Amino acid sequence: MYSQSLSTNGSFMQEQDLLKSILADLRRTAREYTTATTESSCPNIRRMFTDLTNDTLRLQGELFSVMQQNNMYSAGSKALRQDVDKQIQSAQQTQQKCQQFIQEKNTQSSPYSQAPNVPQHQANYGNPYYM
Repeated sequence: MYSQSLSTNGSFMQEQDLLKSILADLRRTAREYTTATTESSCPNIRRMFTDLTNDTLRLQGELFSVMQQNNMYSAGSKALRQDVDKQIQSAQQTQQKCQQFIQEKNTQSSPYSQAPNVPQHQANYGNPYYM
């Protein structure tokens, strides 16, 4: 039964198909690590997911380069510089708006705000039961 699923060269999948699958998994993993990074509140966990994201992006880039050099992957058409500049400008404006919003909220005091009546929660850094 297993021998029927082998390709003509005796491997499970053709090398190009296998590498494309790995490349897709690396992209998916990088997205999931990025989500985990943004959702984590513990600085140590956030740093760990940031490191994992960076390592995954590096590996994905290396695999893409090898595949491209071996004509196994062709990049899409090139973007126009003006379109890229427009996207960068839009992202910068959004970032500025977010920073202004956060700054306003941090400096604004609500008539309903009050000091907390419980001590600050201590992080569970050393506890193996919490991440």
